[in-house]
Amino acid sequence: MRAYGKVWLVGAGPGAQDLITLRGARILGEAEVVLYDALVTDEMLELCAGAVKINVGKRCGQRSAAQEFINQQLVECAEKYQRVVRLKGGDPMLFGRADEELTALEAHGIEVEVVPGITTALAAAAAAKQPLTKRGVARSVAFFTSSTAPGHPDEVAIPSTDTLVQYMGGREAIATAQRLLAQGRSPDTPVLVMANVSRPDQRIERISLATLAHGLDTAQGPVLVMLGEAMKARDIP
Repeated sequence: MRAYGKVWLVGAGPGAQDLITLRGARILGEAEVVLYDALVTDEMLELCAGAVKINVGKRCGQRSAAQEFINQQLVECAEKYQRVVRLKGGDPMLFGRADEELTALEAHGIEVEVVPGITTALAAAAAAKQPLTKRGVARSVAFFTSSTAPGHPDEVAIPSTDTLVQYMGGREAIATAQRLLAQGRSPDTPVLVMANVSRPDQRIERISLATLAHGLDTAQGPVLVMLGEAMKARDIP
């Protein structure tokens, strides 16, 4: 039986180096090779200065081909190294295609451990000082994305919850706002648009659902959109 090293799927968190977990930072420091996402920051990679670093960011939008290539690279790295890290933005188990990577590794009998990270929605709520739930106002939250796998319908159902958090929410968030308005959601529904959460160029913008439906001035980098009555700015005494 072929001998393989061990693979860790590590959550890098939203971007800031000091928002990775202690366990994640330790494993990064011990890694021999790190395969990292496009959203992983340079300062995060400083934690694995002694490792071979391989950028496996999405290529030209061809998601299925890119993922198959990443799966193959993970297996090949496990053949060469004893300590392999797959470093993912946010949390590996949320919108990180962990299922495909776990399945590919397990098919070869490769040992895998998952190290959770802070998902961007929680970091965004903290940065904006805006809880996702609020007593008497919002007690349910849904994280969703409009991205779909090849062969699946382009338009996904919008979750029916008090607070909605849309990942990768650039142009897709505009379509979401238009659909919500068509479904009867109030045009005055508060919306928070967060770009580059936890990074030096972080941006926070407060708008309404009606404003979002007419367009979004997105900054460079990842955009997260949070909407619902819980997003209403607090009255400061």
